[in-house]
Amino acid sequence: MLSINRRGALGLMGATAGSLVLPRFAFSQGKRPSVTIAVQKITINNTLDVWNEQSNVGERVFFPNLWEGLILRDWMGNQGPVPGLATEWKRIDDKTLELKLRQGVKFHNGDELTADDVVFSFSAQRVFGDTQPAGGKTVFEDEHKPATAKELPAVVPGTGRRLWPALAGVEAVDKHTVRFHNATPDVTIEGRLYAFGSQIANRRAWDEAATYMDWARKPITTGPYMVGEHKPDVSLTLVAFDDYWGGRPPLEQIRFVEVPEVSSRVNGLLSGEYDFACDLPPDQIAAVQAAPGYEVQGSTIHNHRISVFNVQNPTLQDPLVRRAMTHSIDRQAIVDALWSGQTTVPAGLQFPFYGDMFVEGWTVPEYNPQLAKDLLKQANYKGDAIPFRLLNNYYTNQTANGQIMVEMWKQVGLNVEIQMKENWGQIHDPSGAKGVRDWSAGAAFSDPVSSIVAQFGPNGEVQQKKDWANAEANQMAQILETETDHAKRKKAFARMLEICEREDPVYQVLHQNAVFTGMKSSLNWKAAPAFAMDFRAANWAS
Repeated sequence: MLSINRRGALGLMGATAGSLVLPRFAFSQGKRPSVTIAVQKITINNTLDVWNEQSNVGERVFFPNLWEGLILRDWMGNQGPVPGLATEWKRIDDKTLELKLRQGVKFHNGDELTADDVVFSFSAQRVFGDTQPAGGKTVFEDEHKPATAKELPAVVPGTGRRLWPALAGVEAVDKHTVRFHNATPDVTIEGRLYAFGSQIANRRAWDEAATYMDWARKPITTGPYMVGEHKPDVSLTLVAFDDYWGGRPPLEQIRFVEVPEVSSRVNGLLSGEYDFACDLPPDQIAAVQAAPGYEVQGSTIHNHRISVFNVQNPTLQDPLVRRAMTHSIDRQAIVDALWSGQTTVPAGLQFPFYGDMFVEGWTVPEYNPQLAKDLLKQANYKGDAIPFRLLNNYYTNQTANGQIMVEMWKQVGLNVEIQMKENWGQIHDPSGAKGVRDWSAGAAFSDPVSSIVAQFGPNGEVQQKKDWANAEANQMAQILETETDHAKRKKAFARMLEICEREDPVYQVLHQNAVFTGMKSSLNWKAAPAFAMDFRAANWAS
């Protein structure tokens, strides 16, 4: 029997849980206020490029305040599509989508948005490099190393083909009309247009930048706020863009400040230094809510916390060992201990908003310590150490979650050793032994290609980093990307779940992610069911 039960897991957290009640100062009111937001991390690679900074923290600072696409995500609603820089769109055929651009939209440099900017935003120069629109082929970073300071970083072309595996090009029909041409049929083109990456950049600003990094530290976009000051690893200040097509922004500026420790974020919020404190763990919610004039907003989001396996590790090459690891984790105990029941254990890597693509009856691998022990015996596991590369709470409750899982693995005979790392570069460093790492997997739109295919298909980060590959899973991914028959697509998705979660595990889903933000109650603002923070006029009552 597992000795670390729910009560034991809660006890493990006792040393880190605590209350913080600190002095408070009134929020200064003005005609157009400014706000300061304490975040765990601003970006992970110090750029503001949506193709380079594909991260949870990037979503928070990018959307919907800085970057915008032709179709927008309904951040404050059902996360579905709404008109953005395009006012309407229609299918020409299974491979082609035509969109009408919103007229009169201005970029932060005063340029008018035209079809030329859209064509550029999906060009080889901006995104794809010399990659070709052929799904199923993994694009590796070492194939695209930049030769000059103006060329794309090595990671960007592969990220582009992750979201747009078969985009052949964008055609400017006229000044305010564009057509997206795919090399294969694709029922998800509309969804891809409001996913993370498909936002529109100003062509002239790119051309005039001396280097890629000069451009990426201060990109010129169409959003309600523009980059005022960017101090990497310290702060990012967005300032109001008063010529915004959606109306005058309600804030003078938004300042994101990097505050890695939870206690410091809460301390600063309750002392009046910050107006918002992000990524609060549930054990801090009561302390904030108990302070007069403060509240906590949050919810579960379309994102799951997961662990990822690296099969280059000799021990983890055997799927029986990975299967044993998935059956060793009492996910509900983790939810109860670390999340106070404010999130759930989901039905694998899928989301209910998939609608009729959701695979009913599917579950995560059952918590079964005896089965885990039997699998390890079949694998002839001898207790070899499995490294677990871990960041210090990049994800909420990450360190405590890692410690609990190591204890759960230990109970079935698995020897998993935590290796604390400082950043994602160290997590992914190919030198040294890799084993297990933390990650999260979200869905940008309501179809499995936005999650399981994007993250674990041929151009998912896992295969691009050479952590894992499975030929049949890649075949299923291609069916999902190119097939128009719904039944065939759903069957392929179900099969891909079986492979990735049961037969040849590449990840284990832990729980649905939840985001909690502490704030001053006087700020008539609502949290989105996402990492993004919406500071447009409709979400700010003066």
